[in-house]
Amino acid sequence: MNLWNSIRSSSYISKKDMNFLTKHPLFPGLALVTFLVVPAWWLGGIFPLMGSAVIGMLLGMAVRQMMELGEHHHPGIRFAGRQLLQYSIVALGFSLPIRQVASTGLHSLQISLVTLSVAFAAAILIGRALHVPGKLNVLIGAGTAICGGSAIAAIIPVLQPDDHDTTYALSTIFLFNIVAVLTFPLLGHLMHMTDSGFGLWAGTAINDTSSVVAAGYAWDRAAGEYATIVKLTRAMMIVPVTLIIGVLYHRQRSGSSIRRAVPGFIVLFVLASLVNGYLPAELTAVIRKIAPLLITGALTAIGLSTDLRRLRSAGPRPLMLGLLVWASVACSSLLMQHLTGAL
Repeated sequence: MNLWNSIRSSSYISKKDMNFLTKHPLFPGLALVTFLVVPAWWLGGIFPLMGSAVIGMLLGMAVRQMMELGEHHHPGIRFAGRQLLQYSIVALGFSLPIRQVASTGLHSLQISLVTLSVAFAAAILIGRALHVPGKLNVLIGAGTAICGGSAIAAIIPVLQPDDHDTTYALSTIFLFNIVAVLTFPLLGHLMHMTDSGFGLWAGTAINDTSSVVAAGYAWDRAAGEYATIVKLTRAMMIVPVTLIIGVLYHRQRSGSSIRRAVPGFIVLFVLASLVNGYLPAELTAVIRKIAPLLITGALTAIGLSTDLRRLRSAGPRPLMLGLLVWASVACSSLLMQHLTGAL
C-alpha cells in the first residue's frame, strides 16, 4: 500500500511539473524548434556536405513561410536563436585548449584586420557611387566587417541612425548570411581548400557568428572549430570600431555602449578554454558532441525567425551594396591567405 501511494505521489508530481513546463512562455517555441531539430539532425547525417545546422535553418525558413506562427511561439524561438548559439560556443570552449585558441586567433588577426579595412572602404566608396545614405553605408560596412547584427546593434547608440536605415542594414546583412551558409562549403570544395583554410575563410568573410558556425560545421568539425575561433577574434574588433565611429560622429557618451559591445559569451568561451586542461577527457568528448546539436537548434530557430517579405522590402541599392562589400571581403580574405601561404 505504501509502495502504491509512493507511485501515485511521484506520478502526481510528474504531472504537476509537466503542467508547469507546458505553461512556460518558452515552451511552444522551444517545442517547435525541437520538433524540427530531430529531422534536421537525421538528414545532416545523410547529407554531411550541408550538415544538420544548414538543413535546420532551411526547415525553419520553410515552416515560417508555410504557416503563420503565433505570438506564443516567439519567446521560445528568440531564446533558441540567441541563447543556444551562445551556449554552443561556450561548450566549444570547454573542448578547446587555450593554446589552440590563442594560436588560431593570432594567426587570423592579420587577415581579419585587412578584411575589416576593405569592408569599410568598400562600403563608403560603393555606397557613395550607389547614392546610399552615409549612415546606412557605415551600418552595412560594420555588419559585414565584424559580426553582422551584433556589430550593428553595438554602433547604433553612437551612430544614431534612422530606424529605417537600421532595418535595411539588418535585412541586407541577414540575406547574405543565408547565402554564405549555402554557398561557402560548395565554393570551398571547388577550390580544394583545406580544413584550416576553409575555416579561416569562413571566419573572416562571413558576417554573423551563427552563419560562420553553420558553414564551418557543414564542412567538418575541424573547420567548424577553427572558423569559430577566428570569428570570435574578429568579433572583438567591435570595441575599437565602436570607439572610432563614436569619435568620428561626435556622439560618444558615457561609454556604456562600449561595455555592452563586448559579448559576454566570448568572455565565457575564453574562460571555458582556460579550464579545458583540468577536465577529464571523457567529459570534453561529451561536450564536443553536445555543441553541434545546440548549433542545429540555434540555426533552426533563426530560420523560423526569417521573414523573407522583410528582406524583399529592403530595396535594390542596399542589397547591391551589401553584395559588393561582402564580395570584396571574401575576395580579400582569399587573397591574403594566398599571399601569406595560409591556403
